[in-house]
Amino acid sequence: MLSEQSTPVIRASLPAVGAAIGDIAELFYRKLFDAHPELLRDLFNRGNQANGEQRRALAGSIAAFAGMLLDGPDARPDAMLARIAHKHASLGITSDQYKVVHRHLFAAITEVLGDAVTPEVAAAWDEVYWLMANALIAVEARLYQEAGAAEGDVWHRMEIAERRPETPDAVSFVLRRTDGRPTAPFRPGQYVSVRAELPDGARQIRQYSLSAAPGRADWRITVKRVRAGNDADGGRPDGEVSNWLCAHARTGDELTVSVPFGDLVLPDGDTPLLLASAGIGITPMLSMLDHLADSGSTRPVTVLHADRTPADHPHRDEQRSLVGALPDARLHLWYEEPDDRVPEASTGRVDLDTVDLPPGVTAYLCGPLPFLRAVRGALLRRGVPAEAIHYEVFGPDLWLGR
Repeated sequence: MLSEQSTPVIRASLPAVGAAIGDIAELFYRKLFDAHPELLRDLFNRGNQANGEQRRALAGSIAAFAGMLLDGPDARPDAMLARIAHKHASLGITSDQYKVVHRHLFAAITEVLGDAVTPEVAAAWDEVYWLMANALIAVEARLYQEAGAAEGDVWHRMEIAERRPETPDAVSFVLRRTDGRPTAPFRPGQYVSVRAELPDGARQIRQYSLSAAPGRADWRITVKRVRAGNDADGGRPDGEVSNWLCAHARTGDELTVSVPFGDLVLPDGDTPLLLASAGIGITPMLSMLDHLADSGSTRPVTVLHADRTPADHPHRDEQRSLVGALPDARLHLWYEEPDDRVPEASTGRVDLDTVDLPPGVTAYLCGPLPFLRAVRGALLRRGVPAEAIHYEVFGPDLWLGR
């Protein structure tokens, strides 16, 4: 809870800080990487730094957290904190790193806002920062404890037991521990981090959903090449890790992989489910479907998937087979380009008006942000409560606080 003396200061200064938060975030990262270049080389996603997505995510999370403290002083934004904490834990973030961030963030705030940062304003925003940081540190400590890992010690070596092309741009890798120990348990929908050693010496980290059911001797991830985008895509560069893995990782090679994390997980129970995905967003949904089929579930399951073409649809036959193995499941497909080989698929974008939704459905979404916005909006219009709609974003979450 924000203190009584800081609340009016944050309320009065939030518009100015919010208006400048993009500039603050940009300067913060410049100062941070000037002082600690190893963080850009080995921790932060260089692609997301290049296109500005990480800056926008940081700015959005700070502004959203401050707004939540004002609007709901008796409530903690647990969903927002959990999403960030799972990502941090998968990167091996430690509590001492929050002090480093604090130092450079407040230097940036002071430099951007100048005389507007009075001692009262500085103290109030310092309180906001440490409320958020300490809450995250506590959640991350619990996640490390549950994973049986010391703080930040989430890494182990795994061998690629199998490599299989899924589409022209996507490859699946079956991973096996090199020490002979069983793989760690996980919940359907969770992800692991992969730390790739790139040709320039950087050790870049990316998250990949586990795309098969828990409880097996091996894990599986599916990696899609990230292609450079145009200005409409935010100037996205080629994916460093995805392209390196697809081009160079072979059966018998070893990778450094984290234990599983992630808050988009399939709950137990018998409530109806909607699993909606687009592109490589299919991967956590495959884990959920595989688990449901393995456990003999009779839950009503509606599965939606959208892709450019059938050839771009990863694990297309596997998804169809898993849906067919469930007694009360339906599969709905949309492709941007029509294809006579899949006559049951619709052409264009997902249209929820053509899909029957059972009462009490819980929805899980994964895909690009435009897809998530469209499907979530359609679900809300159909009367699905916001708390029953869960999502996963691959990359910085520019939707935090929604």
